[in-house]
Amino acid sequence: MIATRIALALVISLAPAVVWTQVAKPDKPKEKPTSYMPVDIREDFQVTLERMRAARPIVMKRQMDLLASRYDLANRPSKDTMFRGKPVQEGVRVKLPAGVSWQQLADMTPEQIRERGLFPAGFMPLPHPNHTEGGMLFPKFHIDEILKQEQRDLNRFDLEFDLPDHFLPEFPAPIFLTTHPEMGDVSKGKLITIDNFYDTFNGLLNPKQIEGLRLLVTPFPQQQFNQTEDRRSVKPSRGVTCFDCHANGHTNGGTHLVGDIRPQELRHRIETPTLRGVNVQRLFGSQRALKTVEDFTEFEQRAAYFDGDPVIATKKGVNVLERGSQVHFMAEFQAILDFPPAPKLNVLGKLDPKKASAQELRGEALFHGKAQCASCHAAPYFTDNLMHNLKTERFYKPKLINGMKAVGDGPIKTFPLRGIKESPPYMHDGRLLTLEDTVEFFNLILETKLSDQEKADVVAFMRAL
Repeated sequence: MIATRIALALVISLAPAVVWTQVAKPDKPKEKPTSYMPVDIREDFQVTLERMRAARPIVMKRQMDLLASRYDLANRPSKDTMFRGKPVQEGVRVKLPAGVSWQQLADMTPEQIRERGLFPAGFMPLPHPNHTEGGMLFPKFHIDEILKQEQRDLNRFDLEFDLPDHFLPEFPAPIFLTTHPEMGDVSKGKLITIDNFYDTFNGLLNPKQIEGLRLLVTPFPQQQFNQTEDRRSVKPSRGVTCFDCHANGHTNGGTHLVGDIRPQELRHRIETPTLRGVNVQRLFGSQRALKTVEDFTEFEQRAAYFDGDPVIATKKGVNVLERGSQVHFMAEFQAILDFPPAPKLNVLGKLDPKKASAQELRGEALFHGKAQCASCHAAPYFTDNLMHNLKTERFYKPKLINGMKAVGDGPIKTFPLRGIKESPPYMHDGRLLTLEDTVEFFNLILETKLSDQEKADVVAFMRAL
């Protein structure tokens, strides 16, 4: 009995210590990195909508402030125009660091530029408007036309497109076919959608190509546009089409993040490349090096639509295309998309001296000589069908920019330059707004030391391609 009382007293005396031990919380373990996106979403859609809609002005102001600090965004058109009449923007728009000129930068070594922090901000990788999430994002003019034609809403409640319209390709873009060069633009000035593709192309295409085009304008679920509670459209969405980015087989400048890289902050923004001339290309995807247009088509549906995550794709309704027919049909249509006419070029991709100006001819000589452009962009289509690493990280120290860690670009495929004035902005992420910016960029990266007149001559030649 005495022993029992002693034991009870001991328990009571220790009780506070026992209670204190139970409520004490250990340090929260550091969150382990993961390659996967969350699948089981616990937040109600309405909560997500209100939270992200409220944050949208803040997110967009941060991005627009970044663009304004990097570029001159004014609408300053040249006398040159795209095929259907949209003016081509002119002039170097990347802003220089204070106290230096382009000539002074070109005279420095990459190491000097890096150590002094003088690499122009507009030459740095460009982040997605919300890099921590990314996802497909479309210009307003495309959103408005799809809503008008199909009553399908591509608005995102969390974001809007960032680059001004005057730096984007003309819309709707003309369509040129290798099978009908005599017809010129076969789009008849329309944006081709599920509503009008058949009436427009019946009689011009074979049955396989028509079926391929139907699939290219058919909406399929995508990471941000689907029916789940973590979508980014107000209403459940039917999804997006291939031609929502590659409008009329070209590009509307829509943006996304590459699916190949993790963690998220190291992923690269990607500006939609044109599909014109895929029949002469041997690599597809700006950094993926896919070997056929069929590979590219299948990859986009299975992976790129869902940020490279097949787990989340299963939840949201991935469209698994059948390789032997559907993929083949889609690729067969893409393979007849042609470049726009270039009346000053001969069949070898050289300027006709009777049609070209003196400045264009000087630019051609520079392009194939001192400027070193032809080292990668060989005539007649101005590509070598290879990947190249420019090693831009020689010029700057790694830094965090609006949620993106800029550490370099890695290997990038050589895009064809035929019809290049029709496809702004430039580089894989759209960081270069004009051809003048592009020439200035490569003059620095390749250390070619072009004069101002030589730079202008190269631009004149590229506009003739």
